Amino acid sequence: MPTKSQSKLSNILPAWQWLQHYTPTAFRADLLAALIVIAMLVPQGMAYAMVAGLPPIMGLYASILPMIIYALVGGSPTLSIGPVALISMMTFATLQPLYEVGSPVYIQAACLLAVLVGILSTLFGIFRFGFLIRLISHPVIKSFIIASAVLIALSQFKFLVNLPLKSGNILEFISSTIEYIRLIHLPSLAFGGLSILLLIYAPKILTALFSKLNKNTLNFLNKAIPLLLVFFSIAFVHFLHIEQFGIKTVGEIPSGFPPLAMPFWSWDLVIQLLPGAAMITMVSFVESISIAQATAFQKRSELNSNQELVALGLANLSAGFSASFPVTGSLSRTVVNADAGAKTPMAGVLSSIFIVIVSLYLTGIFKELPLAVLAATIIVSIWKLVDFKPFLEAWRYSKADGIAMWVTFFGVLCIDISTGLIIGIISTFMLLLWRISRPHIAVIGLVEGTQHFRNISRHDVLTSANIISIRIDENLSFLNANTLKEFVIAEVSKNEHLHHVVMNCSSVSNIDLSALEALEDINAELSKLKIQLHFSEIKGPVMDRLKSSKLLEELSGNIYLTHYQAMHELDAQTFCSV
Repeated sequence: MPTKSQSKLSNILPAWQWLQHYTPTAFRADLLAALIVIAMLVPQGMAYAMVAGLPPIMGLYASILPMIIYALVGGSPTLSIGPVALISMMTFATLQPLYEVGSPVYIQAACLLAVLVGILSTLFGIFRFGFLIRLISHPVIKSFIIASAVLIALSQFKFLVNLPLKSGNILEFISSTIEYIRLIHLPSLAFGGLSILLLIYAPKILTALFSKLNKNTLNFLNKAIPLLLVFFSIAFVHFLHIEQFGIKTVGEIPSGFPPLAMPFWSWDLVIQLLPGAAMITMVSFVESISIAQATAFQKRSELNSNQELVALGLANLSAGFSASFPVTGSLSRTVVNADAGAKTPMAGVLSSIFIVIVSLYLTGIFKELPLAVLAATIIVSIWKLVDFKPFLEAWRYSKADGIAMWVTFFGVLCIDISTGLIIGIISTFMLLLWRISRPHIAVIGLVEGTQHFRNISRHDVLTSANIISIRIDENLSFLNANTLKEFVIAEVSKNEHLHHVVMNCSSVSNIDLSALEALEDINAELSKLKIQLHFSEIKGPVMDRLKSSKLLEELSGNIYLTHYQAMHELDAQTFCSV
């Protein structure tokens, strides 16, 4: 049984728990998973750095310290931390309006952006403010990811055709495409198009040809296809000298361990970057925690959202201090990591070690890598996220969520990523406020032979001529207090022989001061008409607050434990379940 000090250490440093029980069997499983992940990570890391407008080597740097830090502090055994397309695109969207893409100040700002994301995430986690980040609804996040995937794919099209196309939004892209369409570089387009076809169809061909292979071996081959394509394209360029046809390559990539230093900063720069850092913090946490929760379900392991915020924050701090840009959990690499049999976060540490080896000794290999191939890798991997079924499903289930999704989608596509997300969040809250202000209030009656009450417009139920029984399906607040008053007035006006109004509060968990005053007004107005107001099934916390108000003292009627008890006492002849 762990001691109190050991338990405390495990809470601060989750790695302590799994390191104590680490076995050679777990190491072999983690090593295999790391090898499979690294086959994806090398081309993805460089490609996502390009999406952010940064040198490819920074994509490798972003995969070293962040993964090690997360392995020590994070709670998910399989979450793969590093550069991802969405956060890279948000980094580009934050920095591109401020600085020249690829310039030294742009690179320093990207590092500082990672530091700011790290500070915000860590503070949110320490002070347990993780719930604030989850104020973004899932439909908005899903729409945001789909729209961003479209923009990311469009942003890579310039490398396929070797044209200076703009991709801040779809309108810019269309405009610049029309302007430069006559200058399309056909050799680059052919090279990139062929790469896309290979990335799409090679896994299907391999699966068909080698279906008898071991599942793990076949999985490794399929996941390694982007890396194999990278090496084949490098060999193609090197031996056939096709750069003479104008196909652009990555060029010289510096080798070595990432330089460890605090990026240049000033208060003016911090203020400029803070809004973008806040947006990236929210999105990266939502994306990361969603992935971690999915794997936690599969592994039946615990997950603390505030601990994950701290881990993500420290990972981003390490990214900023090691010449890289904001990072988060990668869905594709995490799924591969889990499917490959990773047992502990050591798989991430091993992946980092392999990236260090690549950074120290193998960067020279990539200088002849065609940019069109990296662009093809991004387009194929990101286009899998573009799916319009969620929009139709959301619209069928909830018009409000459907509207929020479409507003977010067009906001991201037609304006920019950050503005689109802000519009989506605002639209969600506007629709939420609209829904709360129009709560579902039903007149209910007794289902014959039972003690259950249902909506009279949906069921054949028993009612009484001198009683109106109302069920409120929402918390009562200043947003809907007047709606409740209007509903009661409308129902009372329909019945001249009314003696009692009974409010079923089983779905009410909170009554704010404005709603309390509205209930007091309703009670006073009903009393003038010689109609008694009663309540039933009030929850304990709500009753505790009502006891400190005047409503209970001045209430013309009674409070009942159950709604059936109220109706039976007020009209025993009509309301009998037997």
